[in-house]
Amino acid sequence: MSYRAPAWLPDGHSQTIWPALMLRTPRPPYRREQWPTPDGANIALDFVDGRRGSPLVVLFHGLEGSSDSHYARALMQAVAARGWHGVVPHFRGCGGMDNPLPRAYHAGDAAEIRWILQRLALRYPLMAVAAVSLGGSMLLNYLAEEGPSALPLAAAAISAPLDLVAASTRLDRGLGRLLYTRMFMNTLKPKALATLRQHPGLFDAGRVRRARTFVEFDDAVTAPLHGYGTALNYWQRASSKPRLRQISCPTLILNARNDPFLPASALPAATEVSPTVVLDFPLHGGHVGFVSGRFPGHIHWLPQRLLDFFLPHLQNSSSQANPPAKP
Repeated sequence: MSYRAPAWLPDGHSQTIWPALMLRTPRPPYRREQWPTPDGANIALDFVDGRRGSPLVVLFHGLEGSSDSHYARALMQAVAARGWHGVVPHFRGCGGMDNPLPRAYHAGDAAEIRWILQRLALRYPLMAVAAVSLGGSMLLNYLAEEGPSALPLAAAAISAPLDLVAASTRLDRGLGRLLYTRMFMNTLKPKALATLRQHPGLFDAGRVRRARTFVEFDDAVTAPLHGYGTALNYWQRASSKPRLRQISCPTLILNARNDPFLPASALPAATEVSPTVVLDFPLHGGHVGFVSGRFPGHIHWLPQRLLDFFLPHLQNSSSQANPPAKP
């Protein structure tokens, strides 16, 4: 299923999350559960309930996203239309939940993905997992660490910052810094300062307040908070691109070549991934945008692309688990 941007939508930053944000779909019929984390916090998970025995589609959101992000609403509506189960787990401090612990979430946080999927797998034997942007980096790191033991029957990473060093050159300069970095800092910095009030001395409040770029914020907060030391060390160690050969789960990696968060030169070649990884790099689509159709456009292409990729893997596993009766 190839993607073609509408002729009225020019290349560049205009084909990003911004037009998609203006094309929000209705809120799905979510049912919320709150789960305790292994280390004593709580996270929220918003479920869409499907038919009994149908597969589950999990969606991990991006940086400061939620179940109300445009891509989450669109995918969960498409999942509900098929009668499948869906869920959007929220990372620490997202989805309206407080985060009382001296840790957040980050690109290399495979552990957070692991325990959530382990618990979901106890309830849903047929499971496919998608993840967006930073969540995509977390998912790919999990898949690489688990290898053949990974729980999903199929997976997809959308607009993931596969090379965090290369991504930093986009987000901390020019229009990327003016638009996107400023938007993220508006929520990341207050959350970091709230954590500091609960855990005095954890990092330098002055550096947090002065942070205007991701290198400044990650160097002050993300890297030391999660054991990486410096921003550069965090970016190098948490990048998923060097680990893509270790993935055994059938996995779609979908990145637009005009994504303002990652230069096309940083996208992996087929020789840099395992045979189970499918690379899809359309020319247009921006960052989790993929607006298509006649003006004003729609954002249905992405959910359809994901579900079309998941379907044969879910069907194969379902038929193996329930073989036809012998005549």
